[in-house]
Amino acid sequence: MPDYLIIGAQRGGTTSLYNYLSQHPSVAPALRKEVHFFDLNYRKGISWYRSNFPTFFSRYLFRQRHGCDLLSGEASPYYLFHPHAPRRVLKHLPQAKLIVLLRNPIERAYSHYNLARKLGFENLSFEEGIEKEEERLDGEVKKMLEDELYLGSSHRHHSYLRRGIYVDQLKVWMDSFPWDRILVLRSEDLFSNPPSVFGPVLEFLNLRPWEPKEYEKFNALEYQSINPSTRNRLAEFFKGHNERLYALLGRDFGWQ
Repeated sequence: MPDYLIIGAQRGGTTSLYNYLSQHPSVAPALRKEVHFFDLNYRKGISWYRSNFPTFFSRYLFRQRHGCDLLSGEASPYYLFHPHAPRRVLKHLPQAKLIVLLRNPIERAYSHYNLARKLGFENLSFEEGIEKEEERLDGEVKKMLEDELYLGSSHRHHSYLRRGIYVDQLKVWMDSFPWDRILVLRSEDLFSNPPSVFGPVLEFLNLRPWEPKEYEKFNALEYQSINPSTRNRLAEFFKGHNERLYALLGRDFGWQ
């Protein structure tokens, strides 16, 4: 079973951080970066989930040879937002360490939208998409709570604004896990100065100091800049939610 999970947020640098960690000499990557067990693949069962990670025997051999533990983890950025994920993770991985990357919710929403366009899940303009978000997501969480196997497509692909209300998502996780097992990081710091984030992550996971040869950016998208008037509108929308987040964490992320 994994030692750590990178639970979100989507479009917050989770792929880059996961790949940096996977290069560490004492870390074995999962068979795939986004296992999505606790959100999309829960019906496959815990044995399937275990099959994605190193065996007890391989971990034992690693410790015998190197004198330290072999860690493994995965990064499924939908976990942070998924209504069932906190309870499921608590049931199966009560000792896991959780890593959260939070990006300016305006930038995250726009990047999410452009990814949805690229993958064929969106044919509206960004402005039209955020106007229709409430309509698209109406009743989705209710259906998911009533039927654990229901996979809400709009909940996953069209939640541009709602996913950026981080404070409500984090509260659920912090009610389930001790705060010292949750590391919350600012995505902008990872983008601009990767070592400043990667060092604390290694310390959090009790891994020895180490750096990759190159801090390559993974899964980046190129797209046109957001309309300034739309940015101003979203800044007003997220202002109160961001202030609640800062109060919860005791830290101002400085998002404008």
